[in-house]
Amino acid sequence: MRARDIMTSPVVTVTTATAVKAAARQLAERGFTALPVIDPDDGDRLVGIVTEADLVRDRFPRDPRYRHPDEFADDRRPTPAKTVGEVMSTPVTAMAGGADVVDLVTAMLSSRVRSMPIVDGSTVIGIVTRRDLLIALARDDQAIATDVRHRLQMYGGLNRWTVSVTDGAVSISDTFDDATDRHVATVLAEAVPGVTAVDVTSERSGS
Repeated sequence: MRARDIMTSPVVTVTTATAVKAAARQLAERGFTALPVIDPDDGDRLVGIVTEADLVRDRFPRDPRYRHPDEFADDRRPTPAKTVGEVMSTPVTAMAGGADVVDLVTAMLSSRVRSMPIVDGSTVIGIVTRRDLLIALARDDQAIATDVRHRLQMYGGLNRWTVSVTDGAVSISDTFDDATDRHVATVLAEAVPGVTAVDVTSERSGS
């Protein structure tokens, strides 16, 4: 399975000049956790990412009703940032659409990020969130089986393979005994969102 198979696309982006309030509104209304930041003057090149944490950091003053008078004498709270360019995280980690989901998950966990921009060169083509990964993981076995059968039939014709799926694990039985075709069947099935394992056997050889 590749990043392009599960990414959200088209992706909502902002620029460095976008107002912090406007970016916060996008996240709140759409339920996102982050927005890629692009430079429209440089071919929409990815230049950063702005997250929920970036937007809320230092945005709220303390309630003056509960502050001691002495605190006002040394009130040096900085002026809140006005644009995304002032608060965004940069440099930003991104991955190509052809990246294996295993590598994508590893990168997200090691970087402790909830969203990963997907790029073609330096242009954003999508985004993968932890929610996207959970949706793929929770995909219904029947839907997975239908998708696998469709891909196999496109490759080798109708009624050649028998497909069953249990908790995302795909079992494929081939009426022929061709190692190359079994390899292709494995690759096609592994590319289906929600697949966790693939086992291909031949009805002739039983292996």
